[in-house]
Amino acid sequence: MHPELTVLLVEDDLPMQLGCTQALQLAGIAVEAVDHAEAALARLHAAWPGVVVTDMRLPGADGMHLVRACHAMTPDLPVIMITGHGDVSLAVEAMRSGAYDFIPKPFSPEALVEVVKRALDKRALTLEVARLRRALALSEGLAGRLVGQAPQIEAVRRLVLDVARSPVDVLVRGETGTGKEVVAQALHDCSDRRDAPFVALNCGGLPENLLDSELFGHEAGAFTGASKRRIGKIEHAHGGTLFLDEVESMPMVMQVKLLRVLQDRMVERLGSNERRPVDIRVVAATKDDLLQRAREQRFRSDLYYRLNVVTVDLPPLRERREDIPLLIEHFMLLAASRFQRPPPVLGAAQLQRLAAHDWPGNVRELRNAADCLVLGVRLDILADAGPAAPAPSLSLAEAVDQYERQLIAEALRRSDGHLGRAAAELGTPKTTLADKLRKHGLRPPAGG
Repeated sequence: MHPELTVLLVEDDLPMQLGCTQALQLAGIAVEAVDHAEAALARLHAAWPGVVVTDMRLPGADGMHLVRACHAMTPDLPVIMITGHGDVSLAVEAMRSGAYDFIPKPFSPEALVEVVKRALDKRALTLEVARLRRALALSEGLAGRLVGQAPQIEAVRRLVLDVARSPVDVLVRGETGTGKEVVAQALHDCSDRRDAPFVALNCGGLPENLLDSELFGHEAGAFTGASKRRIGKIEHAHGGTLFLDEVESMPMVMQVKLLRVLQDRMVERLGSNERRPVDIRVVAATKDDLLQRAREQRFRSDLYYRLNVVTVDLPPLRERREDIPLLIEHFMLLAASRFQRPPPVLGAAQLQRLAAHDWPGNVRELRNAADCLVLGVRLDILADAGPAAPAPSLSLAEAVDQYERQLIAEALRRSDGHLGRAAAELGTPKTTLADKLRKHGLRPPAGG
């Protein structure tokens, strides 16, 4: 019935234990049996996937103690009490203490199965609601990190949530400043590894001789200057996530060593002959086309395919200009809190300048611009755009939508309605432009 759920049966009378176990197993219900309450409590935890069936009278702690302990651990865990003849008052007390139901002896196998199935249905529903609430909380938290409503960024959020709890390695691709480390941190925080270390290493920020020691660690005396043992980033990330930024800059000799670690999940410190197991999820980030680099023999193709189990592609800001209002507002609020200053109100002319800018530094550049706006520092982007307006006639989102619609309409006019040429002029993928045509109610061209 519920193959993922289990019944924990607590019964010291072995013939009764065997009879209950067989009745439940014949009904397709998984059963684990123990003969005292202490053994049951050692197996239980707040999210334990199942229900408890216990006799009232047990050696040591009795069934009432077990009911109360389970209720204190998690009130949502159903506990069914088996009571002897004449124990009705104890059964009533058990229900008041949190028991789900009770079955008086003697009882038929069918009666036991019927009560257990109802309890399993309740437990399955409780666990599913808890799972959905956790997923919703993660999704809402993710929207606060990967800010935006553009289809591309929504797809990124969905992919992060889909793969976060799996152990697969992930490759994050995107231009400088698109938020690759934010995605890596989100993958870690949305996973079951969130309580273990998130270890970041910029592969382009260290010379080759130091990168080896940083990644793999070393024993004392492994080389000149190695006065004491050092745990490398890979080993330090055990149980958690290793984030390798700018992986394209990793030297070839280091790529060979990393590939071996990814294949075997074993690491060997410099100067040691002992290989140590490591449980890590690797998230690598690159701004380059690693496949092209592999074709040019500037990156190992076997390492590329090992890292490229799941790929997250981050769009540049110029391909999701509709998110600029949300992003600038988000970053200005963060800056206002950080600098203890009120956020400015942007006028339509200023917003148009922000929307028209190409943002080569992407989201990072936009965040820096938001900091400057809050601090009152002059921005070249907004030169001659006029002062901040006290109250714009349009909201930020409405003004950007209006400006974007105008840009698209003009591009279509100049390209004689040719979708491909208009997309090339606007520097956006053809599919993205088609989505925006529908969004703004513009007539899609017949051809193109």
